[in-house]
Order: sequence, then C-alpha cells, then structure tokens
Amino acid sequence: EEIEAETARTTGHNKGISPIPINLKIYSPHVLNLTLVDLPGMTRVPVGDQPVDIEMQIRKMVLGFISKRNAIILAVTAANTDMATSDAIQLAPEVDPEGLRTLGGI
Repeated sequence: EEIEAETARTTGHNKGISPIPINLKIYSPHVLNLTLVDLPGMTRVPVGDQPVDIEMQIRKMVLGFISKRNAIILAVTAANTDMATSDAIQLAPEVDPEGLRTLGGI
C-alpha cells in the first residue's frame, strides 16, 4: 500500500511514470545491503495520461538504471510472450553485451 500511495503521489492516478525512484528500505542483520529498483515495463501505446512518447521515455529511464556497471539486470518477461521478442531481453545486451549482469525471468 505504501508503494502504491507513493506512486500515485508522484505520478498521478492515471498510468503516469516518473524517473524518480521510490525507496523502500528493509533492515535486517541477516541480509546484505541491496537496492532493488522496480522499473516500468516497456510499452508502445500510451494509456491514461501517458505522453505520446512514452516508449522513448521508458527506454531512456530503463537505460539510465541498467547502464550502471554495478547493476544486475533482471529482465522479466510475461509467460505468454516469446522470449526471443521480449523488449527486456533485447534491451539488456545494449549495456551488457556479454550477459554477465543479466538474468532472465518469467
């Protein structure tokens, strides 16, 4: 609920996006320090209040995060999608050509 409320506060209630991350910190002496960034999925057709160039905005935002050399890329694809045509799988090699930082997930 906290993340949904913060998303609505930052981007509105009608499918907007923002490059500003929402930080959720979990503290425990039993885990390593790790930052998880949940990026929006790639989209081609704007919905709600999204701008007409939503695809390019999301692409730029995603590349800004996954281009960092210490980022591990979890390229998630829907189970009903062909992995060969997955936007996430196609985007990752642009910044990780050897696939050393990329994990695919369904």
